[in-house]
Amino acid sequence: MDDLDRQILDILRRDARTPYTEIADEVGTSEGTVRNRVERMMDEDVIERFTISTRTGNVQAMLEISVAVDVDTKAVSERMAEWDEVDFVWMVSGEQDVVLVVDAADTRGVNDLITKARDQEEVVSTKTRLILDEELG
Repeated sequence: MDDLDRQILDILRRDARTPYTEIADEVGTSEGTVRNRVERMMDEDVIERFTISTRTGNVQAMLEISVAVDVDTKAVSERMAEWDEVDFVWMVSGEQDVVLVVDAADTRGVNDLITKARDQEEVVSTKTRLILDEELG
C-alpha cells in the first residue's frame, strides 16, 4: 500500500459513495487508476466493506468486555458480531478484551445487550460508555 492508496482510502472513509472521477481529480490521477486500486484493495481485504453512518436518534454505546484468560477471544468476538444491534466488534488490548459498538433503539436495548453479554460464560466483566456525539474525520 502506497501514498496514493492511503489518499484514496482517506476520501472513501469520509464518504464511501464518492465517485471515482471525483477521487481521481482530488488525488491527481485517472478514474481507471482509482477503480483498479479500489478493486485491488478489496481483493486484498484492505477494504473489508463499504458502510454508512447514520443519525437515527438511536442510542449508541460502546460495551467494553473482559473475558477469562483461557478463552478464545476471536470466537467470542465472532459470536457477538452476529447480534443484531452490534455495528462493530474490536478485539483490543488493555483492561478489556473486546469492544462492541452498538446502535440500539433505546436505553432498554442497550441494557438488553449488556445483559446478553454478561450472560456469556466467558465474560468476566463489562463496562459501558454511551456515545454522545460523533465527528467523521
